Amino acid sequence: MSCPAGTGTQTGVPDARLYGSYADLARQQCRGRDYEIHVRRRPSLAVAVIAPHGGGIEDGTSELARAIAGDDFNLYLLEGTRPTGNYAALHLTSHLFDEPECLALIAGCEYVVAIHGCAGSDARVLLGGLDLGLKWRIDTALQGSDLVVQAEGHRFPATHAHNVVNRGARGRGVQLEITHSLRRSAAASTMAAAVRSALEPLAVGRSCVPAATGCRAGRLAVAESECDGRQLAPIQPRLQAETVPRGTTAREGCT
Repeated sequence: MSCPAGTGTQTGVPDARLYGSYADLARQQCRGRDYEIHVRRRPSLAVAVIAPHGGGIEDGTSELARAIAGDDFNLYLLEGTRPTGNYAALHLTSHLFDEPECLALIAGCEYVVAIHGCAGSDARVLLGGLDLGLKWRIDTALQGSDLVVQAEGHRFPATHAHNVVNRGARGRGVQLEITHSLRRSAAASTMAAAVRSALEPLAVGRSCVPAATGCRAGRLAVAESECDGRQLAPIQPRLQAETVPRGTTAREGCT
């Protein structure tokens, strides 16, 4: 890969915390050498699964995003491919993540789910984002699979309007922060299947949780306005389960 003049080298690891945009990242790192971007469009469906910190940035998130998306949903991955220092050099925080191909994909998607990795020795999923209706659906599906879920009161609320997960067609989405322990365990495929099961009805017709039914123990407030009633193209349910690699990540835990 021939990188543009002035692009950073792999031996010099810049501090991604200093990036203010994707343009800053691209000036320091070379696509095709330090990172790669994968986009798969399914224009007939309104669901997108994204992993903006895939590959070596937050290990296992690309595999989980692919498993959730299967062959059916729109999929976006930005994957770190450096031999070392992926997190330090490529972790563009979510509310600054404005990579053009990602924004173009999700702009036409009403339901956006972002897969992230965080530190943690316990197998746990932390839910955030502004789409309360979809958040409730995913929360219910995960707990129905006996997974530990925290939907509130954690440090990854993902409520910033510029968080990439909230930049889809409806201005809201759901972020999943998945602990390192869970990403490395056999339960990772169970988690992916549960999330996919929550998304599938959105591709075959209206899926609504009436406000009157509320949520378990009042954990989340769901309004009927969360359901738009659009009739979307049917899909064939299919989980493409993948094994999460046992790679190591030097640092992680920020969205």
